Amino acid sequence: MLLDRHLDDDDLARELRADVRAGLTADPRWMPPKWFYDARGSELFEDITRLPEYYPTRTERALLETHAAAIARITEAKTLVELGSGSSEKTRLLLDALVARGTLGAFVPLDVSGSALAAAVESLTAAYPGLGIRGVVGDMTRHLRHLPEGDNRLVAFLGSTIGNLVPAERATFLSSLRSVLHEGEWLLLGADLVKDPAVLVPAYDDAAGVTAEFNRNVLHVINRELAADFDVAAFEHVAVWEPRHEWIEMRLRSSRDQVVHIGDLELDVPFAAGEEMRTEISAKFRRDGLTAELAAAGFTARHWWTDPNDWFGITLAQAG
Repeated sequence: MLLDRHLDDDDLARELRADVRAGLTADPRWMPPKWFYDARGSELFEDITRLPEYYPTRTERALLETHAAAIARITEAKTLVELGSGSSEKTRLLLDALVARGTLGAFVPLDVSGSALAAAVESLTAAYPGLGIRGVVGDMTRHLRHLPEGDNRLVAFLGSTIGNLVPAERATFLSSLRSVLHEGEWLLLGADLVKDPAVLVPAYDDAAGVTAEFNRNVLHVINRELAADFDVAAFEHVAVWEPRHEWIEMRLRSSRDQVVHIGDLELDVPFAAGEEMRTEISAKFRRDGLTAELAAAGFTARHWWTDPNDWFGITLAQAG
């Protein structure tokens, strides 16, 4: 199995310690969303994608089913790169289309989780025996320079993961990605669109409480990895639409006055009753704004596809 490792368990442990110290001593408090995704968190997220309220995954998948053949025809990509690949399930639609087109020779999935990536590479190697598959264990915000060189690469960044970055972070990320691509190479970007909050908010606050459990999972991670004593049940899940920023914020709200001890950091963190800690943003986009952000980073939006409700958009952009 071919895996290039640029992150190991020690790297992740150092990052967790730094993020927890920075986030829990900030005002207001915050945690980056990447720490949701231990094994249990990844299972919970897969459950979320199947909920009736959570439209992004099924809407994006339907778009890919409809347009994958056109994407393969337009790009004739020889190498497909996927950022934040996870299980690479939706990417199989692109793989099938590019293999059928006869141009694809290699697939390069990148993910921070070595175990998830190893499982995906093993499964995909069996499913696509004629394809050169090399996984990259790394952080998409720091390790893009380690992507293998290629000829006519197509980078897929799906799931509206771009929305977890604030605007300045998005600008840095897109510019970094452009710097590692050759002129004429491609970016396929999935982005959730601005819509009625009556549709948006339930997608992050489902009736079954799966998203609430997913949100609180970050506390389980900190308890386990840093010898903390969060009373997980004493934090309530909150999802709100912030119209000024046009994003959803997920937060955890302390239900009582309490002090949390983070043993490995020798840190005591007081929470007042009602105090909230932000755990994720999920920005929503408008076509013109997304096109402008891509242009500022050196990409030209060539094609745009959306669903009949205009809920989700896929942009095919080219490095200029």
